[in-house]
Amino acid sequence: MRELSTDILILGSGGAGLFAALHAHQADASLAITVAVKGLLGKCGCTRMVQGGYNVALAKEDSVERHFMDTIEGGKWLPDQDLAWKLVTLAVERIRELENELGCFFDRNPDGTVHQKAFAGQTFDRTVHKGDLTGIEIINRLAEQVWARKINRLEEHRAVELVKTRDGSALAGVLMIDMRTGEYVLVRAKAVLLATGGGPTMYRYHTPSGDKSCDGLAMALRAGLPLRDMEMVQFHPTGLLAGPHTRMTGTVLEEGLRGAGGYLLNGAKERFMPSYDLLAERATRDLVSRAMYAEIRKGNVTPNGGLYISMAHLGPEKVAKNFKGMVERCADCGFDLAGGLVEVVPTAHYMMGGVEFGLDCTTELPGLFVAGEDAGGVHGANRLGGNGVANSTVFGGVAGETMAAWVMKQGALRDPDQAAIVAAVARCEPKPAKVHGSLEPLRERLYEVMWEKVGIIRDRAGLESALAELDAIADELSNTGIADANRAFNLTWHDWLNLKSLTAVSRVITQAALAREDSRGAHFRDDFPETGALDQSTYSSARLTDSVLNIGMKPVAFARVRPGESLLGANAKSAGEI
Repeated sequence: MRELSTDILILGSGGAGLFAALHAHQADASLAITVAVKGLLGKCGCTRMVQGGYNVALAKEDSVERHFMDTIEGGKWLPDQDLAWKLVTLAVERIRELENELGCFFDRNPDGTVHQKAFAGQTFDRTVHKGDLTGIEIINRLAEQVWARKINRLEEHRAVELVKTRDGSALAGVLMIDMRTGEYVLVRAKAVLLATGGGPTMYRYHTPSGDKSCDGLAMALRAGLPLRDMEMVQFHPTGLLAGPHTRMTGTVLEEGLRGAGGYLLNGAKERFMPSYDLLAERATRDLVSRAMYAEIRKGNVTPNGGLYISMAHLGPEKVAKNFKGMVERCADCGFDLAGGLVEVVPTAHYMMGGVEFGLDCTTELPGLFVAGEDAGGVHGANRLGGNGVANSTVFGGVAGETMAAWVMKQGALRDPDQAAIVAAVARCEPKPAKVHGSLEPLRERLYEVMWEKVGIIRDRAGLESALAELDAIADELSNTGIADANRAFNLTWHDWLNLKSLTAVSRVITQAALAREDSRGAHFRDDFPETGALDQSTYSSARLTDSVLNIGMKPVAFARVRPGESLLGANAKSAGEI
């Protein structure tokens, strides 16, 4: 086993990871900083796939208080209010940093001000963007700045275990696999950032790429860390439905399409959203996804079993100009977004749940920090579109500064638990097989279970049945061998590891969904359809102890505003009233 050491190890190269690297370097350029990523830096991760934009209160008619209230109300009063306040206030600083220091070019109004477009669930148009390819702009600029500094990279290295000290009191490092050679690598570090991103790819329709497999959450779970709000999986209403023959199915058609006035139509080409919500297509993602799922259940579907999005009434030329990336993506799959109809389906998009963490991105395990989609509590029961990349960049920067200060204070590498390393390697080793078998049937079973029983609409019978099926999938996966072949770029082996992480996290989602006996945001129980008293709101906290998963419900602290109140005053309108 190869062994490396570094001051700061960052797992993930999305917005959170790269911002953390830059801010840590800015705090102390003498630190050894290493970014480890499954793929290639600048070419992978969910931030790069962001189309819509970045929520921030910039206009004089807007305010951080209004952005905060939209976030709290959109999250159905489950967000950690101190985290949400930090998000909306630091977003203003971070967007200036992106433009003025890192060189991002965002779209402008004729008067030179930054253009901000409409996104659902918000009382003000505050989404900063670069056409409909905002994520590429942000990641390209961040990657350039990382490359320009003495920041080390471990590309095509997969993290598989958080390795503690022998007494379990702190983190000593991370066990990784060098995907290029197949060898195990132990990276010792004084501070580690978990920023691998979520990626709910256990669902039949999903937006992230297939290499996103919740590895960070699975590692945190095994390390005994508490995970918050894990039942809250966001479905984006408009995932492209291009048929089973292409991986383009599930990829997002951005929310700006609905924000600009796009219509959702059923299989009979009738608009249906006004009968479900006053805001129609501009309702929050949870409401629109449920309405769409209800139409699908009624059988009012398109040839591929989904629904339609229509933009032609806005003018094909205008649509083609304002949504160039989306129009080209649809054209690649044979659809005319500007002038025709495009088939869509709700698609698993984002995990509001994640590791419980503090305002400074610390966790309860000394030496481990978390930011981005691996962190829970910022969004509560529903994330507003445009708050995701803001979350990653805001807390990524905070994490970088915190880790630099931590290393200056703590300053020493800790000895890893060798027995834990041996056990971790054993968990990563599938049984050898003389005959190579496909993992595809197990993947399809996982898709089916999660989509049908732990998806947009849930109930006790379905969730309990799902738990039993997930246990069976996990057992079968553990007993499934793969061919004893060269480990260099052995994608079957990594597929097996992906499925292990996905199945473990799927179980937490399911058990947390069972524990929450009300409906809130992205979590809807057919057998408990009521939301319950907002002032008695609780969040779920999952922890694995001695191989037993326990779910507790903890009261939400209304640190800044209580249900029924507003930071905007008595006359302010909520997102649901406009």
